This record gives sequence, C-alpha cells and structure tokens, in this order.
Amino acid sequence: MLKDNNVQIVKLTHNKFGQILMSSIRMGNPLLLENIEETLDPFIEPVLKKNVTKKGAQLILMLGKEEIPYSQDFKFYMTTKLSNPHYLPEISIKVTIINFTVTQEGLE
Repeated sequence: MLKDNNVQIVKLTHNKFGQILMSSIRMGNPLLLENIEETLDPFIEPVLKKNVTKKGAQLILMLGKEEIPYSQDFKFYMTTKLSNPHYLPEISIKVTIINFTVTQEGLE
C-alpha cells in the first residue's frame, strides 16, 4: 500500500530508531513500526498525541528535547505479532486499532 511513498520499516530495537522517526516526520514519509508490545516507548508519545504546534508558518513537533519540522504527509503505523493484545486505555484513545485477524464469522 505504501511502497511507492518511501515507507520506512523499523523496530523499536533498531539502534537508529529515533533518527529514522525524526527523518520520516521531517520528510513526510510513512513509517511502519513493527512488533510492538503492549507497552510503548515514551519517546513516541508526542507522535501518538500529535503534539504539533505552529511556529510562524511551520508546524513543529517536540520530540524529546528537539523541535522537528512536521510534515502533514507523515503517517505512522504500528503492527504487533501478539494474538490478543490488551493496550492500556491511555494508548487506545490515541490510536486507531484494527484487528486483521477478525473473520466474518467472528463479527456475526
């Protein structure tokens, strides 16, 4: 779906995760964070909350102690291998959760 948009695929354990996240936010490239667990790194909290402010004509996201120019084309996706994850309400209200393992029979 995002192959033509220079999607970056990364895991939280990647040693340059922060740099890749900041670069994706600046450039407006989609970012796929793979294999998340039920708890998330507090570093990505401003991204989930979309703590974007306007400074002059530019949108800025505070990520850690850095001000990152925020592109509105930036998209952030997360996947998990957990079969039945239970996320805290604080996380659930910040994101849209889609369960692709749900079948038509299960919905009925």
